[in-house]
Amino acid sequence: MKCSHCRREAIYFQRHSGRHLCKKHFLYDFEKRVRYAVKKYRMIESGDRIAIALSGGKDSVALTHVLMNLYGSRKDLEFFAITIDEGIKGYRPPTVKIAKKITKELGIDHVVVSFEENFGMTLDEMVKLGDKKPCTYCGVFRKYLLNKTAREMGANKLATAHNLDDETQTILLNFLQADIERLARLIPQRVQKGLVMRIKPFRELYEKEILIYCIVNSLPIDMNECPYSHFPVRAMVRDFLYDFENAYPGRKFSVMRSFETLIPCLREMFPQIDLNKCEKCGEPTPSKVCQACVLLEELKKAKDSNS
Repeated sequence: MKCSHCRREAIYFQRHSGRHLCKKHFLYDFEKRVRYAVKKYRMIESGDRIAIALSGGKDSVALTHVLMNLYGSRKDLEFFAITIDEGIKGYRPPTVKIAKKITKELGIDHVVVSFEENFGMTLDEMVKLGDKKPCTYCGVFRKYLLNKTAREMGANKLATAHNLDDETQTILLNFLQADIERLARLIPQRVQKGLVMRIKPFRELYEKEILIYCIVNSLPIDMNECPYSHFPVRAMVRDFLYDFENAYPGRKFSVMRSFETLIPCLREMFPQIDLNKCEKCGEPTPSKVCQACVLLEELKKAKDSNS
C-alpha cells in the first residue's frame, strides 16, 4: 500500500484519519501532534527545566527521544531524566538498563532513585508486608519520589509519557466511579508550591503509534508487563475502549474532546485547593499527613509485628 501523501511504501494505516503513512509522513504526523499538545497546554516554555519520568519502558523511551529531538537543541531549555526503581525482581532491572543507555546516547543527565534507599524496602517487600494492592503502593510512592527528586533538582516541569489510551481510560474510569473531583484534577489549574507541574506531551497519541515510533527509530524497548499490573476495573474500561475504537475509529479522541469541553465546568465545581506541607516529611499534601507517610507508617508497623 502506498502512502496517502507520496508514492513511498506505507508502514502504518491511521484508522481514525483513513490515511496510509510512509515512514517520513508517519514521523511528521507523530511529531506534529506532540507539538500540538505542547502548544495547546503551554507545556514547554522558555526557561523551563524539565524532568522526564523515564521508566525505561517503550512510552517513556519514546518521550525522551522525541523531546530531545524536537526541543533538545534549544538553549533556553534544560532536560534531565529520573528513573524510579521500585524494586520489582526480574522486571525493573532491564528497563533501568535501557534508561541508562538512552540517556547516555542522548547526552542528558540521569538519576536513578530507588524505593529501598528512600523507604527502607522494595515494592516486592511492601506487597508481602501490607494489605493494600501493589498499584496503591507503587502509585503513591512513585509520584512522591518523582515530585521530590524533580523539585530538588530544580525542575519546574515533570514530563510523563501518558498517552491517549491512558488518558481516556482514566477519564472514563473516574466517570464510572463517580470520582468527578479526581477527574477535575487531570488538568492542573495553577502551580502549587512544592508540587512540580506535570506535562503530558503524548496525550494526543495512541499507544500503538508510540510503539511504531520506537521501532522506526530503532529505540531499545522492553515489552514485558509489570507482574503487578492486574487492575480488573481499569482492564474492563481499557478493553471496552479498545473494542469501541476498533468499531468506530477516532472515538478516543471524542472522549478526550468531551472531557476538554467540560474542563471549565469542572474547575468551577471543584476549584483547586491550596496544599499543605506534610507534618512528617514536608511534601505537599491536601491533608495534614501525606499518603506516602501514612502508607509507610502502616508498613513499618506490619514489619515490626512480623519481626
